[in-house]
Amino acid sequence: MTKDRPLSHFDIVVIGGGPAGMMAAGRAAELGAKVVLIEKNETLGKKLLISGKGRCNFTHNEFDIRKFAEKFGRNGRFLYSALALFGAREVINFFESRGVKGKAEQGDRIFPEKGNAQDILNVLVKYLAEGKVNILFNSEVTGFKQEKGKISQVLLRDRQISADKFIICAGGKAYPQTGSTGNGYQWAEQLGQTVIAPVPALNPVKTSEDWVKELQGLSLKNVSLKLFQNGKKQDERFGEMLFTHFGVSGPIVMDMSKNIGALLKNGPVKLILDLKPALDFKKVDKRIQRDWGKFRGRMFKNLLKGLLPLSMIPVIIKLSGIEPEKQVDHITRDERNKLVHLLKELELTPTGLLGFKWSVITSGGIALKEVNPNTMGSKRIENLYFAGEILDLDGPSGGYNLQECWSTGYLAGESAAKRH
Repeated sequence: MTKDRPLSHFDIVVIGGGPAGMMAAGRAAELGAKVVLIEKNETLGKKLLISGKGRCNFTHNEFDIRKFAEKFGRNGRFLYSALALFGAREVINFFESRGVKGKAEQGDRIFPEKGNAQDILNVLVKYLAEGKVNILFNSEVTGFKQEKGKISQVLLRDRQISADKFIICAGGKAYPQTGSTGNGYQWAEQLGQTVIAPVPALNPVKTSEDWVKELQGLSLKNVSLKLFQNGKKQDERFGEMLFTHFGVSGPIVMDMSKNIGALLKNGPVKLILDLKPALDFKKVDKRIQRDWGKFRGRMFKNLLKGLLPLSMIPVIIKLSGIEPEKQVDHITRDERNKLVHLLKELELTPTGLLGFKWSVITSGGIALKEVNPNTMGSKRIENLYFAGEILDLDGPSGGYNLQECWSTGYLAGESAAKRH
């Protein structure tokens, strides 16, 4: 960089102080670039701090690039280069070498072994400090100045900053209370980029059944959930789910939510919950008959404790239509059959998603056909790069989306720095 340029000129401007932005800025600075990181909030990593309920599931224990990318659906191949450079193994090593060891938990989700999201953020803040990254807090971008097909300046409310390269890591529209309000999409469109319409992903689901309110807070493990429309199965997940006052949530529901939202545009859908996926209908029926055979003369309401969580028993009894005080000896085959079906095929009727305010991530964003997957550089503007949630990439829960931020951020930072 020449000495006669003003202090407000940088090699690289990074916009957005979330996971992708911090990684991009840190990597670019590590390679010797003079970097400024612009953040609209008063602190960095606001959304990162609430990830994994504050514990921060920062990646997934999957080192096979193709298998990892497959989790992002048809757009996943775009991530091959980024994952090859800085995949799950590299991310685990990155944090471990800086004092935060990862630990694989249920479902191969990687969390800090000791500590939480704050420890992950502390590592990144130190990484930025080591590279002498300039950070501007409470700084809102209003637009860009373009000259001869390149960006020359980023415009803030109180100043303009010029640079050789610009990396936009402004996130999506999910959880706007953390600052993710979708501004990046507007800037991108003004700069001539195509934006795939953003929709909520990893979102809780509203259902019409009144009885779900009675189960608020109940978490179920090792259950199966199937999604149907017009009698055809559209999706299926196995794992953990949660009942809420408005419907259902938890990992398998969140992972299915994007499909639910898309299908609801075409008509009604049904969710079928299997509370006993390890047993088929006959085995559940035999189990019930065996249990009841031991307790002849006992009341129906007292004989479901071995089959169901306590809070769920009154709801299933009500839905079965069987009198709670009825002796099991007098329960008919049809009544027992209905109970089996409730355990294996409990119906829920989704009415919509809870929306961006409670969405973990955004589906949609910068069209990938206009971004070079080997550099994260725009194919339309030669000194512009994108990374993180702003891209049209979204994966399931379990650390996949944070890994996408680390990988694309690292690649964008490295590409921009090597070309300055």
